[in-house]
Amino acid sequence: MRSAKLFVSGWVGLVAALSPFGALAGPPNCESPKIGANRAPIVSPPLGAVVVGKGRPQFHSAPDARCPMVGTFIIPKDEVIIYAQSPDFVWSLAAYVGGDYSLESEGWVRTARLKVTGDMGPRY
Repeated sequence: MRSAKLFVSGWVGLVAALSPFGALAGPPNCESPKIGANRAPIVSPPLGAVVVGKGRPQFHSAPDARCPMVGTFIIPKDEVIIYAQSPDFVWSLAAYVGGDYSLESEGWVRTARLKVTGDMGPRY
């Protein structure tokens, strides 16, 4: 009887351990949520931010660590514009604008890697 309990508890533990990592939950939805929807509330006015910390934060196609945009990243001291955030504020939808003011890239990045420098709205 004891070995049966160990087997069952081991199986339940394995299922619990694998589920958060998507092994049993299926593939992640890497499509960006609609901006302004519950999963991506708009930041209004948009915020200016600078990349902080070490290393290059990876852009993601959705606010999910399992959805990296391989080869698309920003580097420390880059300035970005934040125009949406996840409801828990863990992820920010950021745009990197080049020197000629054209959009270079955009994607979801961890908010912890961004330091807000101010809003991008008009001054009255």
